[in-house]
Amino acid sequence: MNTTLKWLVGEVIGTFVLVFIGCSTVAVAVTSDGQLSLFHVASVWGFGVTLAILISGQLSNAHLNPAVTLSLATFGDFPWKRVPGYIIAQFIGAFIAAALMYATYNGSIEAYESANDITRGEIGSEASAMTFGEFFPNPGGRPLSEQAPSHITPWNAFLAEFIGTAILMIVIYCVTNPNNSNIPKSFPPIFIGMTIFILISLLAPLSQGGFNPARDLAPRLFSSLVGWGTIPFSANGTGWFSVYVIGPIAGGLCGGALARFAITKGYKSSS
Repeated sequence: MNTTLKWLVGEVIGTFVLVFIGCSTVAVAVTSDGQLSLFHVASVWGFGVTLAILISGQLSNAHLNPAVTLSLATFGDFPWKRVPGYIIAQFIGAFIAAALMYATYNGSIEAYESANDITRGEIGSEASAMTFGEFFPNPGGRPLSEQAPSHITPWNAFLAEFIGTAILMIVIYCVTNPNNSNIPKSFPPIFIGMTIFILISLLAPLSQGGFNPARDLAPRLFSSLVGWGTIPFSANGTGWFSVYVIGPIAGGLCGGALARFAITKGYKSSS
């Protein structure tokens, strides 16, 4: 397998695994009417990230996230010429995952909508659309109330995605740094998965805890195409872009800068 095909396959398959496992657990949580707790959802997301990294790490170094790719290109040694290909591959993997998740769970989602008087594509159907893209505050399988914007503002949700992605990037830089003698060679995927578990546990009530533009935007677009119409792009106004695309990218860049210039330099000086 040539080098280009190798990393393309790695990013497509790795992102597919991450998004399919993660979005499926959200679908189960919603359609089971709350029988799965936030702890369960966060746990599965964390394990899903670990598995995705283990599967694709030897192929593409398992970025699986445009925010990670852009941060590593800006502050690491990742070549900029590969950035467009990586991001496209990530979106392809996430879109395929959304399609297969829909094929698997659509019957359950339709039954849930019917039982709760939710009409797909109309106001309030973010309650079921949340199984694909993300909304703020976390709908929890229910239509967003009129009071929701005052409870969790776009700024609150942006900060959740920004801070969460910044912390994630700091962890990635630190646990993968070869001069960090505290981290055994095979442990980074576990620590990164644990970080996702912790971040979702803390921040999902605010923004559903995405920290990944491909994980959000590709499933969001798919849901728009299969019945939810404009709801995925209108329920939170322009938040679909400012919170779930700009937030993680900005957080990833800030976290990468902090790790590169304030933390990992200390590893080198002490080695």
